[in-house]
Amino acid sequence: MNERVNEAPDERRQQLRQWAARALQSGHDALQVPPVASSLDLKPLSGDAGFRRYFRTDTAPTLIAVDSPPGKTNVSRFVALADYLRRNGIHTPLVIAADIEQGYMLLEDLGDTQLLRELNPDSVSGLYAEVMNELLCLQQISRPEGMFPPYDRALLHMEMRLLPEWLIGKLLQREISEEENQLLERTFAHLLDSASAQPQVLVHRDYHSRNLMIRDGERPGVVDFQDAVWGPVTYDLASLLRDCYIRWPQEQVERWALAYASSAIDSGVIPEVQAETFLRWFDWMGLQRHFKVLGLFPRLYLRDGKHGYLPDLPLVIRYTLEVCDKYPELQPFSDWFRQEILPLIELQDWYRDYRTAGERQALETETPK
Repeated sequence: MNERVNEAPDERRQQLRQWAARALQSGHDALQVPPVASSLDLKPLSGDAGFRRYFRTDTAPTLIAVDSPPGKTNVSRFVALADYLRRNGIHTPLVIAADIEQGYMLLEDLGDTQLLRELNPDSVSGLYAEVMNELLCLQQISRPEGMFPPYDRALLHMEMRLLPEWLIGKLLQREISEEENQLLERTFAHLLDSASAQPQVLVHRDYHSRNLMIRDGERPGVVDFQDAVWGPVTYDLASLLRDCYIRWPQEQVERWALAYASSAIDSGVIPEVQAETFLRWFDWMGLQRHFKVLGLFPRLYLRDGKHGYLPDLPLVIRYTLEVCDKYPELQPFSDWFRQEILPLIELQDWYRDYRTAGERQALETETPK
């Protein structure tokens, strides 16, 4: 999490500060935090795509105070998942204190070294090996009754419908004809069938470079896990390797994906599967996620006033069209999108050429000959 500056205090922030100070006045042996005075200071941090706000305390060690508005977030689920994942070996932030009714939490500070900041041509293979091993541990966790809702066809389909609703309908102000809607539904059906055919495991649902914290000598910290579900085995892998914020060469991504498949087979997470089948699962699951993101980022902008996500859409468009162009079943969508939708996107002030989106990273990571 990165620090923001010049953010004016507000009522909930002041209430959070007072609550956190009271929670810490007795001290907490788990993290060796001494008692603090009521003058506790909170420094605002950048948040996620949700409604939570994060602040770093001025204690030693520092902690993270969270404003998690009731009615918009589920504090009890966050606390339960954090505890369950920690008990199963995943380093989620330790919950120091929580007020479920008011929507306040005090968490262990996992630092601000996001995986994204550490990735470069020299570090990427080692770091990805580390976080893919962590993903393998995550996928070996069992499913207690009622803990993880199914990532079923209905939910996956609802996510993909964000694309016509928010990107095309609301951002681009274009209507979808019945014929076009049928094309979308045929495309969605292919992806839903593929997702249903995969082994089902614990899915973090946002396992990417901004939600993985690198810590010297320790296992990666995992944040933003509160929407975890039980679903297709390639979802988190596609989220990581086809990251919306950084791109790597396609050939390298496929090698990483197949190496992960081999480890997943050896560990019993999935049965034996042909490389071609696994890559198809991986490609199509990533496409489902990118369809969702093509609608989600405009929604974050239009509904929630979050302006920083639209410039990342060209890379998502690149992923989308690269995958569609590989498979005859998906080519009709690709042709339609290029002809009907892309010209409207190209008029947007945030747009840059999708064909070179992420190219800097890709060129930097070419293997020397």
